[in-house]
Amino acid sequence: MWFRCSNPLHGHRVYTIKPLGKQTASTNIGERMGRSQELSDSKRGPVIGGHLCNKSICNISWLLNIPHSTVSGIITKWKQLGTATQPPSGRPRHLTGRGQRMLKRTVRTSHQLSAESIAKDLQTWCGLQMSPTTVCRELHGMGFHGRAAASK
Repeated sequence: MWFRCSNPLHGHRVYTIKPLGKQTASTNIGERMGRSQELSDSKRGPVIGGHLCNKSICNISWLLNIPHSTVSGIITKWKQLGTATQPPSGRPRHLTGRGQRMLKRTVRTSHQLSAESIAKDLQTWCGLQMSPTTVCRELHGMGFHGRAAASK
């Protein structure tokens, strides 16, 4: 199914929107319970395209088999921000997955190294500039805890 947009601001664009066929309960967004994942850009685009063609929220929802509230939220965000998605909140992680694996391997091979020496090793091997405090925080998050031996 396709729509011809007759809005003078957008020219005469043609948007193709294919209605989704029968889906199982596990893949249908409207039939899942609980918190669902975020929609991809390939599913947000037809929602905004239908809105630009002056289609109603109910019509877009029915064609794309997406809940009414989801369609409304996408359109509202698009009007407010000018884009359908936002950048993720919070500061990005300092260590990548590769750096975390290297840190874990370093600690498992020689578990009596200090945080300062681990930070220096990571800088020479990976080129990661990390403070000893960040190393301790990362290790604590991985389940490694440094404690002094009990005196007997």
